[in-house]
This record gives sequence, structure tokens and C-alpha cells, in this order.
Amino acid sequence: MEAKPMRGKETMLQAANRMRPIVLLGAVLTQLPGQTGPLEKAAKDLLEAKCASCHGAAQMSGLDFRTRDSLLQGGKRGPAVVPGNAEASLLYKAVRREGELQMPAGKAPLTQPELEILRDWINAGARWESGAGTKRDSNLWWSFRKPVRPPVPAVKNAAWVRNPIDAFILAKLEQRGLAPAAEAGRRVLARRAYFDLHGLPPTPEQMEEFVNDGSSDAYEKLIERLLASPRYGERWGRYWLDLVRYADTSGFETDHFFTTAWRYRDYVINCFNKDKPYNTFIQEQIAADELWSTNMDLEGTLKLPKEKEENVTRRIGTSLFTIGSFPIEFTYYGDQFRAEWQADAVDTVGAAFLGLTVGCARCHDHKFDAISQRDYYRLTALFAGSVEREIPLVSLFDVQTSTRNFPLLAQAEVLKRMARGGGRGRSRGAQTADGEPAVAPERDAQRTALLAKLGEAYLRAPEHYPTANVLAHEEIVPDTHILIKGDFKSKGDMVEPGFPAALNPGPSIEEPKGVLFVPQRRKALAQWLTAPDQPLVARVMVNRIWQGHFENGIVRTPNDFGKQGDAPTHPELLDWLAVEFAERGWSIKQMHRLMMLSSTYRSASVTDEETLRKDPENHLLSRMNRRRLDGDAVRDSILAVAGTLNLKMGGVGVIPPLSAEELLAARMPQLWPANPDPSEHSRRSIYLQMKRSLTLPMLQIFDAPDTATSCARREVSTVTPQALALMNSAFSGEQAKRFAARIEKRAGGNPEASVEDAWRLAFGRPPGAEERQTALAYLQRQSLPSLCLLLFNMSEFIYVD
Repeated sequence: MEAKPMRGKETMLQAANRMRPIVLLGAVLTQLPGQTGPLEKAAKDLLEAKCASCHGAAQMSGLDFRTRDSLLQGGKRGPAVVPGNAEASLLYKAVRREGELQMPAGKAPLTQPELEILRDWINAGARWESGAGTKRDSNLWWSFRKPVRPPVPAVKNAAWVRNPIDAFILAKLEQRGLAPAAEAGRRVLARRAYFDLHGLPPTPEQMEEFVNDGSSDAYEKLIERLLASPRYGERWGRYWLDLVRYADTSGFETDHFFTTAWRYRDYVINCFNKDKPYNTFIQEQIAADELWSTNMDLEGTLKLPKEKEENVTRRIGTSLFTIGSFPIEFTYYGDQFRAEWQADAVDTVGAAFLGLTVGCARCHDHKFDAISQRDYYRLTALFAGSVEREIPLVSLFDVQTSTRNFPLLAQAEVLKRMARGGGRGRSRGAQTADGEPAVAPERDAQRTALLAKLGEAYLRAPEHYPTANVLAHEEIVPDTHILIKGDFKSKGDMVEPGFPAALNPGPSIEEPKGVLFVPQRRKALAQWLTAPDQPLVARVMVNRIWQGHFENGIVRTPNDFGKQGDAPTHPELLDWLAVEFAERGWSIKQMHRLMMLSSTYRSASVTDEETLRKDPENHLLSRMNRRRLDGDAVRDSILAVAGTLNLKMGGVGVIPPLSAEELLAARMPQLWPANPDPSEHSRRSIYLQMKRSLTLPMLQIFDAPDTATSCARREVSTVTPQALALMNSAFSGEQAKRFAARIEKRAGGNPEASVEDAWRLAFGRPPGAEERQTALAYLQRQSLPSLCLLLFNMSEFIYVD
């Protein structure tokens, strides 16, 4: 066939594109039998690049593009391809964006040459040689592929490399012609490490111990001390509780209390302090009752055997699924409550463990990631048959013997009813200033005596044996249906429990038919999440640990490793860390050591102008990021520096006092009774009651998370109320007085010693000469508490280099 001459200003590229169908068709006509021709290869490459992430293993809309047979069979809308007739083929219509179906969804349309390849391939018979397919992983999004340990890159400045992390970071810096920042000073490094692992500033004594330690492993010893402290579990437990939307109440208008939620909080803190392997940590929260089932009978002893005690404690992990945000009205309809509870469970697993927005597939196939609506409801089916139950944390013997205390408890209840009076013993018509009926004088003494007896009765009555709200099993496992548009009233096809096809679907879950059985579905989920070929779990967690130390994750969208999330800044490093995490026994503390002992972590937060120009957002980690403390750390630091921080651990959430103005925000102020023990008010923030309808103002002002959903990273705002709270709140003023009293006791009233001590307590360093003079001049005009209040308001107090 003779090519036509170029017309007018037609370019060589335009001519090539115009002739491309002719050339490709000629290639198809001349290829040998059994060969894969250029047109077939071009079409298959195009389908793989543009379509296979959704219509490969994920089979979104029931459509699979990996074989010719599956293309001809099609999906929910019928055959995708009609060989020999592109114009009649649904695939070709969709990519041409004719009608409502416009593909690829959420991406740029195919170019004209790409459209011509598909058209000509279909018109030529849609050839597809058997055995010419691609491997499964090549169809998957990067985060859906199992991580493989990459080689550690070679670098020019090898002396800077303390461990492989540094090599990965430095390699990218050197590619851009950049050098890492200098190492931070010892005081900066100590303050950084203390806040990272404890969420608290070092004391002057702790700071000086490190600064004056001349041994070659002084820094390594510091990290070990920090990891060994119970303060570590409190800090990193806080991150996890944010992630799994922890709260003590349900939210919404009723905002009812989860009376044993605090046990889950304490369980999390304990797991971090004990460095429980992360895979075990996951398994306990998903399915401790199915993986470590136990009865609570004794074995010839009056004390619960250790193994049984451990197993029942593991079950507290499943409380994760009993603390979601729910309006109590959902319980009006059993199907609605079940649907919403299962959706919350799946969304939490997706966000916390997989780093995916699986909830998008509740109403329709995920628009961007390879998660179909059928996949979503197969996941919800994993929780069908599971239900919240209150269980005793003691032996069956203790449960039975507790009934012998019934008379004491019954007496207390009778006295309580008598003390309330039920309207008796009041003078008729007598009114007090507030509209309540006045108590007649002759009855006042009787009521006082009753209250005294009531108090004595409650003191005599023993506490109820400890319980926890955890997951257990219903007698009958309900069927699971796809809910049309997520509506519990609109049931579609029934589905069996299973996992997303694109994420290594694993073995099928075999269950008996036609008989009652105890489901082991959550056990299957726990094992699937922690399987060696699970691509996301290790990546997601090491990214969270990285974020805890460097402010941003390697993937800066820690709860979205899908196509709408950010790409990793250092993908090879992320995979190396994920593999290393698993090979080190899923030890989170081992990952802290690895990251914090690197030169990358020890870098200063300041650098040269050239580096700032080339890497303004610090994607390459050319320096450390300066960070503002979150609300918990701000409040805890004020208490620590003032010397009032109560380090008592665990127990029921503490309710601190609020001002009259702050209580105006409470829907039911009577349900915010301040703890009667003042020493409890200065507990660490993690032990304060988290009421969904009323966040403690000091924490809310400093960006406390919305506990209705998973919070992977707290926002950092800079707003006027923050300055007002630090300067004018009753809390700040009272703690400034306590801070001043602490300094007076240490410095003996000497102004210079007071300034020195104030700076060392607040900032971990002595004041500079100019700072010292300014502070001394201020003390001549103002009081020491005023100076202490100013220190709380300095940027250095709430920022860490």
C-alpha cells in the first residue's frame, strides 16, 4: 500500500499517527501462526496499564480483563468485546466515553492513538494467545504487591551512613546534589527523643545526665532508657487510640457511656510497653476469643491459672469493636444496628491495619481502588455472628461466690431509696430559692443520718468483680447481603465471607451448612492480615512509626495507600523497612531503635539556603522537621514543668473540673461530675475521660481528633484561641503559680537562680545572656508566676526541633 504524500503543514508525527492503523494491521496480517503480533501486544499492554488495576484480580463490576474468555463473558453489563466489531463492543464505547459509562474512571481519557489500537485489535478479531498473560502482581497497584527487600544503595559520603536508612535517604539527596544537615546538638537531640517516645520534656537532671555522659554509646543508652519507661506506652498508645477512634462514650445526642472502654485503653498502653509483636497485637484485637479461647474454670487452685488470665486479658483487645460512634437509635432496628456496626468494624480495619478507604465501596464499587462492593460485603460478613458481650475477668469460682455479698448490696440500695425520700418528709408548700422543695428541719437530721448509713453500707459492700465488654458470638449467624446503596432495607445478593480479590484473597472460608456452628471468621481475618504475603500491613505500620519520628510518613497519606493517596517519597526505603519489620519479629521498639539511631534522625532542623530552595517541603529528608506539640503533649508538659503531673497509670477515665463557661457547652452538665480527688485532675491526658460530645477545651483548642473516625495524624492549626488559652485560662494560671512555687523551693528566692532554673525546667537549657537580662528586668516589674506564664506561651515551649 502506497503512503500518501504529506499535506500542507502535517508533521511527521501526525503522518505517523494517521498511518499507524495501516501499519499495525499489516503486521497482524503478516504474523506467523502462534506468534503474538505487535497489535495484540500493544492492546494487551494498554489494557494492563489502563484497566487491569480495577478489572484484573479485583474484578470490579464482575469484569476481568486478564483473559480473552473473561473479556467475551464480560461483567454485570454483558460482554466487553464483540470480536470483529469494535463499534458494538462495550469496552470500545466506554473508552470513547460514549454514554454514561466513561472509562478509565477518575483518570485521563485514552489518547486517539490508544483508541485506534483497541479499535483495530477488536476489529481484527481480538486475538489473545494463551500463555501470553502477565503475572498477577503486574496488574496490581504498587501497595497491593508484596514488599520485596531492595538492595541498599551505594553512596559517596559513606561515612555519614550509620544504618541502611541513611543510605536510602542520602542516595536521593546526592542525586539532587544536596547534602544532609549537620547533626543536632545534644540538648536538641535529647528533647526531641523525650517528646518522641514519652510526649514529655526531660527534667533538668535527665538532660544533664545525657549531656555530661562522655561514653561513645551515650545516645544509645538514652534511647534504651526511654523505651524501657512506662511513659513510652502512654505516648505511643495515644497514637494508636487516635487511629482506632477511641472514646469513652458513643457520641450523638444520647452520648451513652462505654463503662469498660478504659480497659481497652490500658490494654493498648500495656501492649506497647511490653513490645508485644505487632502481628500478635493485630490478632488479639481481631479475634482473641477465636485464637486463644479459654474457659474460666479453676484447676484445683483458688487463683486463676496464668495462661487463662493471659487469654482473657487478650480478649480485651476485641473491645476495639465495642467503642464505635453510634446513635442509640440504631438499636430500634436490629438490621440497621447490625449493618452500621459491621460497616464501622470493616472501615476501622481498613483504615487502621490496611491503610485503605474501604468504606467507599459500601454503596458502589470503589471509584479508584480495586475494591468492589461485593468485596466490601464479603468483609462485613466476617463480622456476622459476632456480638458485644460483657464478660467477667475472674474465675467462675469468683463469679459464683460474689453472690454471697448480695445482702450488703441490697441494704445499700434500700438506704439510697430512703435517702432520696421519694417526696416524703418535706414541708408542704415550702420552697427554696431555686424552686426545689425545702427539707423540713425535723427531717434534715434524719436524712443526714441516712446518708451516713448509706456511705457506711457502700464502704462495707465489696466492689463488683471486674468485667470487660468484648466480642463474643451470637447463637445464629445471620446471612450477609449486599446492601443497595448501603441501605439496610434494600438487600441484594447474598455473599459469603471473604477478602478483597486484589489483596491476596487467600483460602476460602469453609463452614458447615444447615447446622448451628461457632464461627471462626474473625480468626480467618486475623490470619489473613498477618500472613507473610500480606502486602499492606507491614508497610502501613512502619509508615506510621516513621511519621511519629519525622512528622510526615514516607507515604504522607497514612490512611490511604490507594490511588488517591500520595506516592511514597522513598518507595525502596518503605519496602526495606516493611521487610525488616517482619524479620525482626514485628517488634515496634526495634523499629524505633533503627530509626532513632540513624544519622537521618539526628539531623538538625536548620540547613542552607540552597537545600531550602531545592527541597522546600523536605520531601527528601535533608533535615529534621520542626514540630508543634499536640494538645496532649502541651497539657502534659505544662503539668510536668509545674511539678504537678500525677504519673499514676490506668483506671477509669478521669473527669477534670471545667469552668462555668466551659460547662455551657455540655448538653447534660450533670454528666460531667469532676473527680472528687484533686490529685486525679493532673493525670496524663491519655487517662482523661474522652466524651465524644464534649472534648476538654484545652485539648480541643490544640486540634484534638474527631473520635468518630480513624485519625491517622492530628491536624496542626495556629489560631488565636490557642494563645488565649495558654495566657488566660484558669488552668494555665494555676499551673504557672505551681511552677513558680517549684522554682522558689529550688532557687531559694534568688532572682538569677530562679531564671536559670525556669529555663532549664521549661526548655532543657540555660538562658542566653540576653534572655537572662530580659527576664531579670521583667522580674523587677512583675511576679515570678507572671514570668512562668510567659514561658508557657513561648514558641520554644510548644515546638520541638
